[in-house]
Amino acid sequence: MSKQDHSDNVPKVLVVNDDPGSLIGMVGLLSQWQEELVFEIISVRSGEEALKQVLLHDFAVILLDVNMPGMNGFEAAEAIHSRKASASIPIIFVTAYLADEMNRLRGYEHGAVDYLFTPIIPQILRAKLSVFVGLARNKIELRNQANTLDKRTQELTAINTLLEGEIGRRKSAEQKNKTTEEFLAMLGHELRNPLSAINGAATLLSLDGISAQQGATAKEIICRQSGQLTRIVDDLLDLSRVMLGKISLTKRSIDFANLVRSCVETLTIAGRTQNHIVKVTADSVYVDADVTRMEQVVTNLMDNALKYTPNGGEIHLDLTASGNDALLSISDSGIGISSELLSRVFDIFTQGERPLDRPQGGLGIGLSLVRQLVMLHDGSVTADSQGRGKGSRFTIRLPQSEDSVMKQVTNVQCPALPSQTILLVEDNEDARAILTMMLSTLGHRILQAADGQCGIEVATAEMPDIALVDIGMPGMSGYEVAQALRANPKTCGIKLIAMTGYGLADDKDRAMKAGFDMHLVKPVNLDVLMTALSQCITDRINEA
Repeated sequence: MSKQDHSDNVPKVLVVNDDPGSLIGMVGLLSQWQEELVFEIISVRSGEEALKQVLLHDFAVILLDVNMPGMNGFEAAEAIHSRKASASIPIIFVTAYLADEMNRLRGYEHGAVDYLFTPIIPQILRAKLSVFVGLARNKIELRNQANTLDKRTQELTAINTLLEGEIGRRKSAEQKNKTTEEFLAMLGHELRNPLSAINGAATLLSLDGISAQQGATAKEIICRQSGQLTRIVDDLLDLSRVMLGKISLTKRSIDFANLVRSCVETLTIAGRTQNHIVKVTADSVYVDADVTRMEQVVTNLMDNALKYTPNGGEIHLDLTASGNDALLSISDSGIGISSELLSRVFDIFTQGERPLDRPQGGLGIGLSLVRQLVMLHDGSVTADSQGRGKGSRFTIRLPQSEDSVMKQVTNVQCPALPSQTILLVEDNEDARAILTMMLSTLGHRILQAADGQCGIEVATAEMPDIALVDIGMPGMSGYEVAQALRANPKTCGIKLIAMTGYGLADDKDRAMKAGFDMHLVKPVNLDVLMTALSQCITDRINEA
């Protein structure tokens, strides 16, 4: 305990007397009991000095001389008790004169608890002093106990706050673990179904004696299920790119109504809407948007409505201008959304109840991807439902385009390509075989290489028009192949197209820096590949 703390825990007695001899005598008398009763003595010679000490300390009792020049004892007592902090300090007046009843009354009115007349009888002074010092010591102990309890309360409050925080973090971690486990289970389910169908169809095609119709059906199954797998992977990659800020938009002014109708038409042609009543009401509204990404948004919301609306149900798409915004509402008569789920329906991996048969399917990332893409377009998306069995409505709000002039969008048709010599540098034997058969069927001469070094040797010997080069190959990567071909004067004019599973903007930049003319992300759609080959041929003609 510090000296200051010790002093604060010892009762104090203030002696006030203007006569030096009387003051010394009183202090000496009190000192006899100081060790026994444990208190501290402070002495002053005027009422003004007494007031200063009262401002600094709390006293067990004040022994106050009545007859002092300047401020007398009564005036000093009145001043001491007029201050709230010192109003309860007991004061014993000390006087050499026998006070009459009026003087005693005046003293008590000013806060005196007793009178002592000189010469003072020591036993009486000790008895009175013992009482007041004891009361002060109890007061100090109570104060210390209160301080200790307050400190302990603060410590317990801090500990409780830490515990509540830890409980919250653990609950959050448990929820994340549960969500991750459920997502992995869903992912396994969603991947195994199409893989099982593809595997069964491939096995059927390998059997002898199957009919032409059976073969055609098997091929349709493979195409359809491969498309499903591609959509799953694309959704996962797109959401990852958006959340990491790795997606860039190519915006232009578009008629939002045409885009909405096109999305519905695509789903209708694919047979997705045949069991539902779909109605579209769309005013011509222009927005600045990336066409591909906005089609993804509308299709995902339509897919969600179709998924959760029973056969025979209705889905309405309403597009209107609202102030400076375009407002697209997609409502359905489906199973609706519970209030508990509504608040987190756009969270990643969130879905409703997951029965074992999972008739709706999906990974629970479609709506999260919708929100991220809409936000990239400076818009917002909200969900609304009156509850289970009462349908749901999703509303997209996008700023209207400042350019009100309609821009005609024409579909690029890939012309029939003249026969080319194309080199495939691909370490995956199945992928290489499929591409060879596809391009050969279209009339092109195909050269093959199973690794980078072999690709360089074939290119140097055969001088192909175009080389399709895989990036992720063992030994020598596609980047190194491109750099080697560009460094050789004989092969530097070959058109190089990178084919890779890495589709971030940084991957494309790296491919361009390595010397590639184009960058295609696997799986490569035939139309996309044909467009790329056509562009390479056009560039070769223009460069000639």
